[in-house]
Amino acid sequence: MTTGSLGLRSSGSYGSLQQHQIQNGSLSLPIQTTPPLSSRKPPKMLKEKERLFHWICKFAPRKKVGMLLLCLVSAAVFGWVLYLGKGEDALETIVQNINIQSGPIPGEKNTSVTFSYQVRELEGNANATLALPTAPPAPTVFFTGYTLPPGNPCETFTLPPPPADKKRTGPRPCPVCYLPLEDAIALMPNAPSFSPVLRNLEYIHEENLTKSEFGGSEFGGYPSLRQRNDSYDIRESMSVHCGFVRGVKPGRQTGFDIDDSDLLEMETCHGVVVASAIFGAFDLIRQPHNISEYSQKSVCFHMFVDEETEAFLRNSGELDSNKKVGLWRVIRVHNLPYSDPRRNGKVPKLLLHRLFPNARYSLWVDAKLELVVDPIQILERFLWRKNASFAISRHYKRFDVFEEAEANKAAGKYDNASIDFQIEFYKNEGLTPYSVAKLPITSDVPEGCVIVREHIPISNLFTCLWFNEVDRFTSRDQISFSTVRDKIRSKTNYTINMFLDCERRNFVVQGYHRDLLEHWSPPPPPDDVHPPPPITLMDENPDKTYPGLSGGSDLSSNPMKKAPTKRGKDRRSRRHRKVIAGSKDVNTK
Repeated sequence: MTTGSLGLRSSGSYGSLQQHQIQNGSLSLPIQTTPPLSSRKPPKMLKEKERLFHWICKFAPRKKVGMLLLCLVSAAVFGWVLYLGKGEDALETIVQNINIQSGPIPGEKNTSVTFSYQVRELEGNANATLALPTAPPAPTVFFTGYTLPPGNPCETFTLPPPPADKKRTGPRPCPVCYLPLEDAIALMPNAPSFSPVLRNLEYIHEENLTKSEFGGSEFGGYPSLRQRNDSYDIRESMSVHCGFVRGVKPGRQTGFDIDDSDLLEMETCHGVVVASAIFGAFDLIRQPHNISEYSQKSVCFHMFVDEETEAFLRNSGELDSNKKVGLWRVIRVHNLPYSDPRRNGKVPKLLLHRLFPNARYSLWVDAKLELVVDPIQILERFLWRKNASFAISRHYKRFDVFEEAEANKAAGKYDNASIDFQIEFYKNEGLTPYSVAKLPITSDVPEGCVIVREHIPISNLFTCLWFNEVDRFTSRDQISFSTVRDKIRSKTNYTINMFLDCERRNFVVQGYHRDLLEHWSPPPPPDDVHPPPPITLMDENPDKTYPGLSGGSDLSSNPMKKAPTKRGKDRRSRRHRKVIAGSKDVNTK
């Protein structure tokens, strides 16, 4: 490409004049770059521009001129973007996006194309106010447990052997090593526990319900057997039946309805909730003891009652104007879904995560029990220290579901035919008697009066499916527990902390139902009803004695040793003296 050809391009409309003259044959020269000076006198400014342009063409090859123009355009765009940009970060982004080439590149054919693409990209970024690239989201953090420091008394604590007293056969409490409250509060997790497989759990809402093959209720939504089987196919995102199927939200037009003021109070509970329930005025409200000021202010204590129980509390003068009985905030429930009070009690027991959507942890305590240990210490001992999200005690005597079913039938806890039907259904699904082959599972039968749990997707799913079994079959939740646990465990390897029943009896004391208290005056509670004092980090003296534990004996001494009694020689001698005195009287007659 020559300078002459470049001059031809810059001649504007001269090209058409040349073509006209060539067609008329008036010119012999093939190319004419400029017209005669006499024909037209260009303005002075135009002459100066042409001189500057010819000077540039004279001293620079065509490719260099193109690169010079390219740099000029780049500088103009650079200044324009800088004017629109904000701050040093925008400047840094622009510098990274713009690649200004100051010299010719041999063999480069797509220089202008590349630049035009960069300009369009810069224009798009400028129109977007130079938005900085967002950093990738940080990985989700989960609580993974902790280990107590070496030398901590709770780290090496082991249960002593049970007292060797043949007359004290039955369940009894045993010592539990709790951390001091300050240490337990400091160890409260800042992140949720890991939920295996399941990440998102939603709940089915239906208005038009169709009864399933058998069992179920409107409150539970009548899930079909196909839906039941699908609910045990654990996936990352799931939607399952979990009570409250109708209505806007749990507690509002769903059955088990709650006043709006109470619902608002329940939604404000963001930490730990302790819950219980009394339906049919069956029990008395028992106040928790040994509750710290911290827990009194931060932990929610809620007692669910029906209208009959609320009327009894008002007539007895226990319920004040703030709807409180001691620490308990009383929540009145309308439109109960079941006619059986025991089955109604399973709604708050298993579905607390639906009633308290913002709570992190919950502690369910049956109304017959009195809580005697701070709930924060209970959470630390049975959840956080074990890195578990669900904890429940084993039955003190039975480990096998088949034995539990027979015991329920013998005690008349439920209709025998319904219990047999449920057991046969589970047997067809693969339920087998408990054996050592199931280890590390230690029991198939829980003592379900206390549940300690964290509200994460997998534990919420567990209680939802457990409730569905209670809704479909019998209300005896101990029969369906192992089936739900094993089905979920087979898909997720999810584990549940099943602690000893004697440990449960350490932090709750069982009382009597109201009907028994009204008909007869109970005898004073035996010694084994009261739990031994909890062992904490402050108990660092290994020779310290614990009243109530093995008769107040030393932990380091032989627990099998009996305390001396007044039975024996003295008692036999008194009886012997009576016989002798009688014989003397006979002889003297």
